Amino acid sequence: MTDNDFLAERFEAHRGRLRAVAHRMLGSTAEAEDAVQEAWFRLSRSDDRQVENLGGWLTTVVGRVCLDMLRSRRSRAEQPLDTWHPAPSAAPDPAQDALLADSVGAALLVVLDTLTPAERLAFVLHDLFAVPFEEVAGVLGRSPAATRQLASRARRRVRGAEAPDAGLTRRRDVVDAFLAAARDGDFDGLLAVLDPDVVARSEAGVTTGAAAVAAGATHFAHLAGVARPALIDGSTGLVVPDADGRPERALAFTFVRDRIAVIEIVADPVRLAALAVEPL
Repeated sequence: MTDNDFLAERFEAHRGRLRAVAHRMLGSTAEAEDAVQEAWFRLSRSDDRQVENLGGWLTTVVGRVCLDMLRSRRSRAEQPLDTWHPAPSAAPDPAQDALLADSVGAALLVVLDTLTPAERLAFVLHDLFAVPFEEVAGVLGRSPAATRQLASRARRRVRGAEAPDAGLTRRRDVVDAFLAAARDGDFDGLLAVLDPDVVARSEAGVTTGAAAVAAGATHFAHLAGVARPALIDGSTGLVVPDADGRPERALAFTFVRDRIAVIEIVADPVRLAALAVEPL
């Protein structure tokens, strides 16, 4: 066995844990695999003889890679949107991401999406994978005390998240308010119904933050004029029909404390055809 084969064998022993960390950090199977592969590249280019705790070293590397990826999402989202299409990211894998949601809890993934990158990393590494705060602080480049505060804020947000079966009437009111604000180009009205850390996802990519999502929605007025509230695979949202009345676009909302926290935008005809759409 060559040295490289031995190193690869050691890496494979940690792959499952690394993939789990990346999944919870990124919420995407495709992006998680990219992060794990980047960790392998970095390991293969380093002197592993200097690494005393390979598992800890690899977890730190994956954490830093995921942090960079989350920050990149946010930096893209800071740019105003000219159309209702978020910036490109890794290609989605709906089937694998559904399995991920089943394994870690869809509600937890939704709430994790509302955290800042630093809060998410602190919570995932410490609370879900028991990485000591001193090591998490090294990944974030902050003091252990500051890292504890980040994890504490994230923990309060996770525990305070509203149950997904909140009242249908209240959710309908929020959807109506979203539509009215989008039709009028009312930026402040949109901010009032969006969670500060709202995430909007489409086949094209991801946009995060209330300001960026609201800016995109103000360009949605021409579609908001014909959009109608609907249940999208059981989730409260809205549908935009084409000239023949068939769904041209669907937006499924997830709510946290009476605000829209996640918007799933579907425009691909194949995916649209597979959705169960009911009037609301």
